Amino acid sequence: MKKHIITLIIILSAMNIYPQEKFEGIENNPLVKEWATPFETPPFSEIKNEDYLPAFKYAMEKGRREIYHLKQVKQKPNFKNTIVALENTGALLNRISGVFYNMIYCNSTPELQKIAQEVAPLMTEYENDISLDKALFERVKAVYENPGELTGEERMLLEKTYKSFVRSGANLSDADKETYRKLTTELSTLTLKFSENVLAATNAYTKVVTDKELLKGIPENALAIAREKAKKKGTDGWLFDLSQPSYLAILTDADNRDLRKEFYLKYNTKAYKDNFDNQKIIKQILKDRYELAKLLGYENYAAYALEERMAENTRRVYELENELLKYSLPAMEKEIADLTAFAHSTGFEGKIERWDFSYYSNKHKISLYDVNDEMLKPYFKLENVIDGVFSLAETLFGLKFVSNSEIDIYHKDVKVYEVYRNGKFMAVLYLDFYPRDTKKGGAWMTTFRDQKKTANGEVRPLVSLVMNFTPSTEDKPSLLTFDEVRTFMHEFGHATHAMMSDVTYSSLSGTSVPRDFVELPSQLLENWATEKEFLDKFAFHYETGETIPDTLIEKIRKADNYHAGYASCRQISFGLLDMMWHTTEPEKIKNILKAERSVFDKMEAMPVVKGTCMSTSFSHIFAGGYAAGYYGYKWAEVLEADIFSVFKEKGIFNKALADSYIKNILSKGGTAKPMELYINFLGREPKTDALLKRSGLK
Repeated sequence: MKKHIITLIIILSAMNIYPQEKFEGIENNPLVKEWATPFETPPFSEIKNEDYLPAFKYAMEKGRREIYHLKQVKQKPNFKNTIVALENTGALLNRISGVFYNMIYCNSTPELQKIAQEVAPLMTEYENDISLDKALFERVKAVYENPGELTGEERMLLEKTYKSFVRSGANLSDADKETYRKLTTELSTLTLKFSENVLAATNAYTKVVTDKELLKGIPENALAIAREKAKKKGTDGWLFDLSQPSYLAILTDADNRDLRKEFYLKYNTKAYKDNFDNQKIIKQILKDRYELAKLLGYENYAAYALEERMAENTRRVYELENELLKYSLPAMEKEIADLTAFAHSTGFEGKIERWDFSYYSNKHKISLYDVNDEMLKPYFKLENVIDGVFSLAETLFGLKFVSNSEIDIYHKDVKVYEVYRNGKFMAVLYLDFYPRDTKKGGAWMTTFRDQKKTANGEVRPLVSLVMNFTPSTEDKPSLLTFDEVRTFMHEFGHATHAMMSDVTYSSLSGTSVPRDFVELPSQLLENWATEKEFLDKFAFHYETGETIPDTLIEKIRKADNYHAGYASCRQISFGLLDMMWHTTEPEKIKNILKAERSVFDKMEAMPVVKGTCMSTSFSHIFAGGYAAGYYGYKWAEVLEADIFSVFKEKGIFNKALADSYIKNILSKGGTAKPMELYINFLGREPKTDALLKRSGLK
């Protein structure tokens, strides 16, 4: 009997399956047990850091068992017993990952980061064990070559599944598969470390100012926030840091030029030649990505990444970027010349430096349009903006939002809503607005769970929007800048993509679309921010209740294209920088800063600031999934400007047009090619004319 047990353990061990005793007590782990919560939302308050690692390991073993049983099916491989069965494996692991990786970005701690460094290679090993499994791939390939009668969505799932295997090394030799494993494992830890370094570098710098004279020009609300930060740290004065609201208050409003310069240099040298230097990590990431692409038969990583995107190849990316640059660059050069002339008229001498740009832009904008953020903020109380965005979602998409304080949250600042459409439950929406040391910078939409349909009914998504907005103070509520209002609408546009999803398979639901298409819903929704009919619904003065005046709305509209050339060039430069990193042979990159300047110098309209480096904190491409994909913001901007021009023509609240947008784009997720969805909606391919006209560049 003992001999049989030992033999069984050896067999199970070879299959990466272990006896249940290894996970004794795992049924009590809050990440593993059934969630008896409203809408099966994560029980955040029950989860402890020590729960993650055993839950991950157990879920991986459970997933391996599911794969093993899938391969034992004796029937001929078909769509249901292979592709759908594979789609349904790893459900527990997906649930745990949905919680853990969201916490890493919005509520991280050193302990969680340490766990992540251990989990990352385990996850990569698990994923590689699946994608490099010869027997499993043979089943997938058999279905791909003889699919039978399938619906459009089923064909997309089959194609996506097959290509995922191929693009993950399934056709490689055994020796090359081992190389693939090594590269992907290393990349998983490198990208995570890159992100950790950026967060650490951001948190490493604070400045306490005790002489208020040095802070002249900074609005009282920003000073109040800085005062409260200082109090929390147990010190007198005003504390400023590199979080977005704090940094922008200095760069935009501080009269003290030395202070502006100091903050500019600190912000733009994050993770560069400091204790958290990302230069070596960037080089290794680029080397590994290049080797990975070559291993799979591609010229470079950009060619590999673009194959499955709307652009398809680097040629089309460069064609778009260069076409837009043709109009944007001359506009930017004129804008900088005009700004310099304005600064000189105020007594400033010399050239506009980077730390002068926002400061004089703000003053110049006021002189031209008589509008700035401090004039607008009183009309953008956060709670009112939430009401306005919800109202827009109801008007366009029929969505209704019900606050729910009973749903568990991971931080006290988080607000939660149930979302309904025509009485049907659509989603749970988490809103997380304010900066904190445990949250990375920027703003993003994510999900804890994606939408899908099962034999037991439909599973609706759990959607989260994470931002870093101006917080409230003891005297004033959170009053947003106009850019923050737009950012909220941008991320909410992503949320509509997830909440309106109506597909069968979760891997095709919501935002599971190519990177250069995923920004369409987000950027489209931003357009309503300057529309009077929308602003009239919620933009009330937080003290008087007065509706935002028509004259102020008109000023917002006129000022909307202020420095459109600069803004366009900036985005294009980031996209071209990304493409440079992922088309250049890594051994030719000897110096990170020199390589970066080789791109930026071609579009530089202000003096170069020596010693600054943007790439070392460029998380989008080195830690955020946008590698060889940052151009997608401009690509999608062409799409959304084209679509909004039709809304402007037919009415910005046109229900028939909105319904068609839901039917043909929002609800479809990744069930069809993006161009097919676009043409189904507008009846033609996109054009750049609307974007160039809207931005005043043509």
